[in-house]
Amino acid sequence: MTKFSDYMYDWLYGEQGYYSTYKEIGKKGDFYTSVSASKFFGGCIAKHIISVIDEGFLPKETCICEIGAHKGYLLADIVQFIYTLRPKLLESLSFIIIERFDFLQAEQRKYFQESFGDAVSLKQVKSLQELDLDTAFFVANEIFDAFPCELIYKDKMGTVQDAKIIFEEDNPWLSEKAKKYHKDRGEIAVGYEEFALEMKSAAKSFEFMTYDYGEMQARPDFSIRVYREHEVLPLFEEGLKLDEVFARTDITYDVTFEHLKDAYEEAGIKMVDFKTQALALVDMGLLELLEILKEQGGEEMYMYELERAKQLILPSFLGERFKMIRFRQSI
Repeated sequence: MTKFSDYMYDWLYGEQGYYSTYKEIGKKGDFYTSVSASKFFGGCIAKHIISVIDEGFLPKETCICEIGAHKGYLLADIVQFIYTLRPKLLESLSFIIIERFDFLQAEQRKYFQESFGDAVSLKQVKSLQELDLDTAFFVANEIFDAFPCELIYKDKMGTVQDAKIIFEEDNPWLSEKAKKYHKDRGEIAVGYEEFALEMKSAAKSFEFMTYDYGEMQARPDFSIRVYREHEVLPLFEEGLKLDEVFARTDITYDVTFEHLKDAYEEAGIKMVDFKTQALALVDMGLLELLEILKEQGGEEMYMYELERAKQLILPSFLGERFKMIRFRQSI
């Protein structure tokens, strides 16, 4: 029998795992992300970074670090908007991507070279443990829903045997987490606590902003599902065969942000904000950025980008299901 968290890790990150080869994101892939929907997602984050520097929490020499960057589109969008809004900052900021896969690191270097030539220097590392920074702004989009999880049902842990999930094992740690978050069935993420401690050691002062789907309180049921060509298949759907979708589809689940908050606060890192993606992006200046585009790029370009940016905030698409949570650590 295999613990479900180990099974999910192999599904996503093993030698033949889903993420072990390049995957398209967007219309041609299995799912959309905010990054694939609109460059203004990165634009809003860039505007926020400038405000954090102006506020004085981070210096103008800080490092902007994206975790799990796929091809590097988000960080590149952040760089482009900083150049548009405050070009002088590019002389003092530095940029890092944390990426475990060599083939994606190669894609990121290629994309940054094509986008910026030698004007922007990109550093790459494989984990937070390689960093020892004075100050940083960490950013991530949809990473916590891809942390392996355990499954629980009526205080029994899910294991996989012969491509079937069974609930027979006892696990004290899992039972304690399930009780804490009032779950008698569903997913309990594994690794949040270690990740928070790694980030705490990676920089003396930092802000961390991340986006994912889920709620502050845990769902009372199973949310785990697979995505295949934009079709959503619940993992426990009748007729779904694990051996047929294993490593061939993306597997994910709703984030319990209370668990993430607790993991960071146990590490001594303070949560400073939590809100829907729609509200977060509007508060960070999405509408102002679109107005700048209208003034500088003309009506046609404005209307095109407006339609794409709407996907970021529409309740029926990404605006309400996705949440933003922000943490800070200071010296």
